[in-house]
Amino acid sequence: MIVRRFADKDDELARHLVRRLNAPLDWPEGAGLNTGQVAEIASAAACDVSYNQAANGHLANLFAALPLPGTPEGRDFWHALGQAGGDAALYIDPANAGGPFFDRLIEGNEAGITDRVLSFLGELSDQQREAVADVIGSALARGTFTQASPRYIGRLWLRDAETTAWHVLLASRLTYETDDDRQQFLEAWGNA
Repeated sequence: MIVRRFADKDDELARHLVRRLNAPLDWPEGAGLNTGQVAEIASAAACDVSYNQAANGHLANLFAALPLPGTPEGRDFWHALGQAGGDAALYIDPANAGGPFFDRLIEGNEAGITDRVLSFLGELSDQQREAVADVIGSALARGTFTQASPRYIGRLWLRDAETTAWHVLLASRLTYETDDDRQQFLEAWGNA
C-alpha cells in the first residue's frame, strides 16, 4: 500500500469516532491497543482491501445487469454477443467461462476474471466493439436504462467493464508489494 493514512484529532475519521462512537483516539488509556490504532489499522486495510473488493463487486454488478445465462432472454443475448464479438466473446461466454465464473471472485481469484474481461475487450476490433455495444445496450435498454440510446449505454458498459477490470488488476499487484517497495517508491519520487 503506497497510501498511508493516519488518524489525528482533526481528521474526519477521528471526529467520527469521537462524535458518533464516543471513542476518543487515546481510549482506553494505558491499554495495549487504543481506538486510534484500531482506526489506523482499519484505514490501512480499507486502502488495500476494500478498493479491490469494491472493484470486484462492481465488475460482478456489471455482469448482473446483463440477461442471465440459461434464461430464454439470456440465450438470445449471449448468442447475439457471440455473433457480434466473434472469437473474442468466448472469453466471457458463460458456456466457455469454465463453470462457476463468479465463484472465483469469492475464492480470491480476481485476476482470472479480469484477465478474461480484458482479453475479450482487447481482442475486439473497432467494428466488433460497436456491434457488441449495440447488443449490450439493446439488452440494457429493455430494462432500467432507457434514458439514452442503446449504443451509448452499451459503450458505457464496455468502458466501465474495462476500467473496472483494470482497477482489479492494478489493485491485485499490491498483494506482492513490500515495505521495501513502498520505501523505494517514496525515495525515488522524493529525489526526483
